[in-house]
Amino acid sequence: MDLESYWIDKIKTSHIGDDGAVIDGQVFAMDAFWEDTHFKREWMSIEQIAYKAFMVNLSDMVAMNATTKYMLITVAFPKNIKKRDVKELAKHLSLLAKEYEIEIIGGDTIGSDKLGIVITMIGSAKNPLRRDSLNCGDFLAYTGTLGSSKRDLEKLFLGEKISSNSKFYKPKLHIDFVKAATPWLSAGMDISDGLYCDTNKLLKESNLYLKELKVIPTHIGESGEEYEMLIAFSKDNLNRVQQIANLTKTPLTLFAQTTDKINNYYPCKGQHFS
Repeated sequence: MDLESYWIDKIKTSHIGDDGAVIDGQVFAMDAFWEDTHFKREWMSIEQIAYKAFMVNLSDMVAMNATTKYMLITVAFPKNIKKRDVKELAKHLSLLAKEYEIEIIGGDTIGSDKLGIVITMIGSAKNPLRRDSLNCGDFLAYTGTLGSSKRDLEKLFLGEKISSNSKFYKPKLHIDFVKAATPWLSAGMDISDGLYCDTNKLLKESNLYLKELKVIPTHIGESGEEYEMLIAFSKDNLNRVQQIANLTKTPLTLFAQTTDKINNYYPCKGQHFS
């Protein structure tokens, strides 16, 4: 068991297990975005750091089919950070909050040897999309295309340049698709640890296994930080979900079906590079 799973196992309550916690119709989600664990400052501008820190947190709320209303921001500032960078970080996080109609209501600042951003988002969901409601025989699919985040991360490690539009810098969230499709979905989550690992998480929540319909190569299955959606739905809802994907211009790949027949899970490796 990896340390993340071990830790969650030690603190887990009935509210822990989804992308966000649902309590009385409210949804709470939090993610950390930390230098040398999720990014390196020499790779990204302050604007890019602000954008990704915001989007990886919003992704959890989107994955829960939640409307975000408020956010708290905690920032760890290293001693060598310049005031102009602090100003830029505040500016871009404020602009993103305004764009998505989210009110910043507080947070904290601490000193650190690394730059770190921790965002808590608070919202509501009348029909939250959960992980633990898979049914035997459900289809599994993912949105968008996978693999580019891992490929571009490897390029950065080699000192190469990547496109400013790379998903490593700019995750693409399918907000309209999730909102429209949720009534027809059994379960869902965002893909942050790679399709292999996150499919395993989804299956284990309902004590189900995998029947592959499409071979997923390693460069796709192990690509973390994608923030596409992993979704499940019944065979009866297949046409409806595909229609919604077409209407929202969301690429959708059907790759597996759930089964109660005991089978192996995907191989799963940790995704962060600290």
